[in-house]
Amino acid sequence: MSINSSDLTTLDERSFGARVEPHRRELHVHCYRLLGSFDDAEDLVQEAFLRAWRRRETYSGRASVRAWLYRIATNACLDALDKRPRRPTADGEVAWLQPYPDDLLAQLPDHCEGPENVALSRETVELAFIAAIQHLSPLPRAVLVLRDVLGCSARDTAGLLKTSVASVNSALQRARGGLRHALPGDRNDWRADATAAEQDLLKRYVACTERADLAGLAALLHEDARFSMPPEPGIWAGKNAVVACWAEGGFGSDAFGSVRCVTTRANGQPAIAVYVRLPGASEYAAVTLEGLRFRDGAVADVVNFDRSVFTHFGLPATLETSEMA
Repeated sequence: MSINSSDLTTLDERSFGARVEPHRRELHVHCYRLLGSFDDAEDLVQEAFLRAWRRRETYSGRASVRAWLYRIATNACLDALDKRPRRPTADGEVAWLQPYPDDLLAQLPDHCEGPENVALSRETVELAFIAAIQHLSPLPRAVLVLRDVLGCSARDTAGLLKTSVASVNSALQRARGGLRHALPGDRNDWRADATAAEQDLLKRYVACTERADLAGLAALLHEDARFSMPPEPGIWAGKNAVVACWAEGGFGSDAFGSVRCVTTRANGQPAIAVYVRLPGASEYAAVTLEGLRFRDGAVADVVNFDRSVFTHFGLPATLETSEMA
């Protein structure tokens, strides 16, 4: 049920906050898609709510408060991208990419009405998709999210972005073309639904990681597996290159220490939080969170995020030696 303009303009700040707060999580995910960063999305949702409060008289009542907030949040993101433009590296790495906890995605309101929409919703939060759309310029990126992810009409998208329908259609065509080039070639295999085979693969991957078994991990990797560590530069492509990178980093050596893993999920796919206990230390310290993508019964992608993301997942900074994953 929509409310009229006077309802918003007469609310005090606390009541206004209560009116818009139920939309926080979906706006956060929307900003995350546009920005690729959990932390930046957090900042921009706060900015959007602040703009909404300051400009509450602009709400005309012709559309829902939810649509009004989406317009404000989208334009806040576009303003941020204009002020601080970022581009993927020459090898395609998105250095600012961060994961999104599944536990928070579960808080999204259910606006889907059928299995195809549910599948689309899952695909459009996966790391492969989030990374791919960061290759698009800001306007085509926003148009793609509004049209193909949120299902807005061309007319509504044009109104939201204050441009013409022709411009929206042109931007959408460019975005779809760019997305085809940026997405993994195995697009139909993105989804990582927890099949029995995938659960077994995850268990074996965790076991090999905890044993620091490079040969065992190599056996689980796809031949064209890819590894990256945003925000650190570089993408390693191919099983041998990935394993060599891990070995060069000291993984498996006595100096590296012992490893424990905690399984979780990020962006609709399996992930593991890796803890390391250095020789002589009394506890395991958080090191990295690995986002995984499976394909053809093997690990196709490993994206390592630094321990700064652990708080987003409610993961502890340390594990006692008695704790097990």
